[in-house]
Amino acid sequence: MTFREKLKNKKRIVIKIGSSSLTHPDTGYLDLIKLEVLVREISDLRNQGKDVILVSSGAIMVGSKTMGYDRKPSRMAQKQACAAIGQAKLMMIYQKLFAEYNQVASQILMTKHTILNNLNRLNAKNTFEELLRMGAIPIVNENDTISTYEIEFGDNDTLSAVVSAMVGADLLILLSDIDGLFTDDPHKNPEATFIDVVEELDEHLLSMGKGSTGSNVGTGGMATKLTAAEIASAAGTDMIIANGADFHVIHKIIQGRPYGTLFLSHKKNDFYVLDFLERIL
Repeated sequence: MTFREKLKNKKRIVIKIGSSSLTHPDTGYLDLIKLEVLVREISDLRNQGKDVILVSSGAIMVGSKTMGYDRKPSRMAQKQACAAIGQAKLMMIYQKLFAEYNQVASQILMTKHTILNNLNRLNAKNTFEELLRMGAIPIVNENDTISTYEIEFGDNDTLSAVVSAMVGADLLILLSDIDGLFTDDPHKNPEATFIDVVEELDEHLLSMGKGSTGSNVGTGGMATKLTAAEIASAAGTDMIIANGADFHVIHKIIQGRPYGTLFLSHKKNDFYVLDFLERIL
């Protein structure tokens, strides 16, 4: 059985969706057709008996569009107010769509302090475990209404890896506006080649992401995705970076088909998530 074929046996999956994968590129408004596909894909994973956690960006973008802004506001107070509006609207849409497939969506908002504080982290872990035991689908986002750490979390890339480590996920899927990892920036270097499987994440590969940036909608770049891969690997979680242009890619990945870059896990017995976070946050 190949590395890809083993993906069908994954039991606990975290899926991270970036802002750019949720919105129309020309307007910045939510792409409701894509959202329906996402919800259907996740609901089918639940029907297969798998635990699924969705880490979803987009609250600030949704809130800013709701209030008539052409782009994300620059002032922190405006961003946080838009997040408060957008998070409620986004969850309302998720709950409505998931209910159509007889699934229950729940919300968990986290900050840096949720993770760094031992008691808060334990409480969050217990909540995740109970929600999954109940068959609910936790939908996670950074609590942008009170937090100022969004840039450090990198459009939820790091947050999704931390959640994966917290709940003992065996697969993390990062969906963004890129196909996966290349030997160089494919937009600048036509000779860049696609990397199908990363068996071990070394310093050379980690250096590839330095200085990279994401789209105008999101805040994450390749650097934050490689940091997420580093955390996930050490925690014992395989990870895939794939293009979220079509959310049907989720079931194709689980079927073992060659989409995205697969990072194989190398669980460290002395893994402690705070060691990573204190270095990057």
